Amino acid sequence: MTEINFKLHEEMELLRLVTVGSVDDGKSTLIGRLLVDTKGAFEDQLLAVRKAPHAIEDEEVALSARNIDLAMLTDGLQAEREQGITIDVAYRYFSTPKRKFIMADCPGHEQYTRNMVTGASTANAVIILIDARNGVLTQTRRHTHIIGLLGLPHLIVAVNKMDLVDYSEEVYQGIRDELSEFCAKQNIHDLICLPISALEGDMVVDRGDNMPWYEGQTVLETLESLEVGDHLDGQEFRFPVQYVSRPQTKELPDFRGYMGRVVSGTVKRGDAITVLPTGHTSKIKEIVSFDGNLDEAFPPQSVTLTLEDDIDISRGDIIVHAGHKLQSARNIEAMVCWIGSEPLTARKKYHIKHTTNTCKAVVTDIIYHTDINTLEQDTNAEQLAMNEIGRVALKLQQPLNFDLFEDNHATGSFIIIDSFTNNTVGAGMILKS
Repeated sequence: MTEINFKLHEEMELLRLVTVGSVDDGKSTLIGRLLVDTKGAFEDQLLAVRKAPHAIEDEEVALSARNIDLAMLTDGLQAEREQGITIDVAYRYFSTPKRKFIMADCPGHEQYTRNMVTGASTANAVIILIDARNGVLTQTRRHTHIIGLLGLPHLIVAVNKMDLVDYSEEVYQGIRDELSEFCAKQNIHDLICLPISALEGDMVVDRGDNMPWYEGQTVLETLESLEVGDHLDGQEFRFPVQYVSRPQTKELPDFRGYMGRVVSGTVKRGDAITVLPTGHTSKIKEIVSFDGNLDEAFPPQSVTLTLEDDIDISRGDIIVHAGHKLQSARNIEAMVCWIGSEPLTARKKYHIKHTTNTCKAVVTDIIYHTDINTLEQDTNAEQLAMNEIGRVALKLQQPLNFDLFEDNHATGSFIIIDSFTNNTVGAGMILKS
C-alpha cells in the first residue's frame, strides 16, 4: 500500500458512537461528562454553560464538572434548552491517547425515533441509557429492536442515575437481567451492561468510590477497548454512480469520469469491473480524488473513476468487480421503520431511494407488524403507524439491483419517500426478493 493510502487508513481509525434512550435518561449529561473529563470541550464552551454566571477566582474550580451544566454542551438548539430535551442529533468530537471518537446524541422522545434511526445507521457502537429509577421502558425496547435490525456490532447498556437509587446493586442487576433476556431475542451479539452516574461521574471516566461491587470497566475504558475493525473493506466492491463528470474544458476536452462514494470493498487501478444493470465491462484507468490520483480507494472515500473504455453509464448505476453481480428483482420484502405522520398502507404508492437510484413502488402487502414489547408478529395488521416496525412486500416499477441487508448495509437498505409531499417517511432493510 502506498504511503498516502496508509495515512488515510490511519486517519479513519475512530469509533463512531451513538447514545440513545428515553427522555431524561441523561444522554446529553453523559456526553457532557465525557467531554469535560477527557478535556474534549473548549474553555469558551465551558464558560458559556457554567451554572454560576458570577466569576469564580479559582479557574480550575470554575471549569470543573461540578460547576458546568453538562447537558448544555450538547443541547445546542434553543428549543432544546427551553424544553430541557434533545430534539435533533447533536454530533461531538473528542479523542484520547488511544482512540478518536465521533459521538451522536440522539433524541429520546418517541416522535423523534426517525432521528435515532439516522444517527445509529452509521455507528460502530451504541450506548443505551436507562434511568435506574424507571427500568426498561417501551422506548428502550424500541431502540434495542432497531439496533438489532441494523445489525450494529456493539451495544453498551448504561444504567444511569445510580446515585438516585443509593447505588443499589440489586436495582442494577434487575435491569441488566431484564434487558439481557430481551436482547437475546434480537440480532445483538455483544452486550455490555454497566452502572453509572453521569451527573456525579461514577464509572464514566473515573471509577468513583460509590460502586465497589462493580468490577467491570468504566464507560471510557469500554469505548477505548472495543474492536472497531472496519468490516466494509472486506466486503465486495460497490460503487453507486452519483454523477457523470464531463468538464469539456480546454485542459480536459475528452475527460469522462464517474463520481460517487465507495460504500464497501476496495478498488484498484487496473481492476476489471462490471456496470449494473447494463452488464457492460471495462477496467479502472484512474482513481481521481481531491488530493490527486490514488492507487486504490476504500470506504467511505468519495472519488471519480475513469475507465479504459467509453461505455454508457448514468446516475443510479452501480460499478462492481467483474464476476460479482448483485441481485435484481422488481418484488422485494423488507423490514421497515415507519417515521411518517400518515400510516403506511397496502396498495399505496411511494418512491424508493436506493443508493443513488430512485424509482416508484407500491406496497403490495403488510406481512406483519412487530409488537415492540413482546416481539410478537401481528399478521393481520392493515397499516404501520409512526414509529412502528414491520415487514412489508413492495413491487417496484423497474428492477432493483441490491444486496440483502445482512450481506451489505449500504446496498441492502433504502428510504421511502412520500410521492406527494416528498418527505422521507420510512427506512427499509431488504430481506429477500
